[in-house]
Amino acid sequence: MIAGSKDFADGTHVMAIINLTPDSFWGASRQTESTVLSAVERAVEEGAEIIDIGAQSTRPGYTEVSAEEEIARIIAPLRAIRKRFSVPVSIDTYYEKCARAALDAGADMINDVWGLTHDKDMAKTIASYNAAVCIMHNSDKPLVGDIWPQITGFLKNSVKIALDAGISENKICLDGGIGFAKSREQNFELLNGYERLSSLGYPLLLGASRKSMFGGAVEDRLEPTLAATRLAVQKGVRFVRVHDVKENAMAIAIAQKNLRSR
Repeated sequence: MIAGSKDFADGTHVMAIINLTPDSFWGASRQTESTVLSAVERAVEEGAEIIDIGAQSTRPGYTEVSAEEEIARIIAPLRAIRKRFSVPVSIDTYYEKCARAALDAGADMINDVWGLTHDKDMAKTIASYNAAVCIMHNSDKPLVGDIWPQITGFLKNSVKIALDAGISENKICLDGGIGFAKSREQNFELLNGYERLSSLGYPLLLGASRKSMFGGAVEDRLEPTLAATRLAVQKGVRFVRVHDVKENAMAIAIAQKNLRSR
C-alpha cells in the first residue's frame, strides 16, 4: 500500500494515534496545537511510520462534533507537521468537508470509520487528490449472528465505492472495526480470525490499542494491546494503529524476528 511517498510493501508498521480532542478515552494521546509537534517527533523517533490525526473521539458514548470543528482543530497542526516532517499523515474523519480541507493542507490518507458510506462525496474527494484510504467496517446496529459475512460484505461494498470513484487499488487498506458495533465476544472473534479479511485482497489495519474489550482500567491495557500486535504480525497485518509507539514497535520487531527464524 502506498501512502504519501512511502510504499508499505510488506511487514507490519506502526500508525501512531495523535488526538486533537479533549475527550479521547486515553488521556496520554490527547494533544493540542502547542504540543502536537513534540508528540509527532517522539512518535517518529520511537518507530511510527505513519501518523493518524483525529479531531473527534469515537469512543463509546462520544459526542459528535461538526466538520467545521474538526477542521478548526486539525488544519493548523497539520500544516505545522507537514512543514517539519516527511512522515505520511492520515486524517481520521468521516466528513468529506474535513477530508478535503486536510488533503488541501497536505494530508496523505483518510481513515474513515464509516468506510466511505457516511458521506457520498468522500470517495470521489479522496480519488481527486490521489490519496490513500483506510476503509473500516461499521454498522448503525450491533451485529447479530455470524459476524464474518456482515463485515466482509460491508467492506466489499466499500471497496467497490472506492474503486468506482477512482481510488487506486494500491492506496486502499481495510480495518475490521474492532470496538465498533460489536460485543466483547465478537471483538475477540474478529481479532483471533483477523487474517480472514485478507481474502478481500487488500492490506489490513488493526486498531485494538487499549480498547475496552481487554477489560480493566485503560491504563492497564498495554500488555493485551502488545499481545494483539504480536498476533497481528503473525497474521500478516500491515498496520497497527496504536497509542504506545515504542512498546508496539519493539513487539513488532521481536515478533518479525521470530517469524524469520522459524
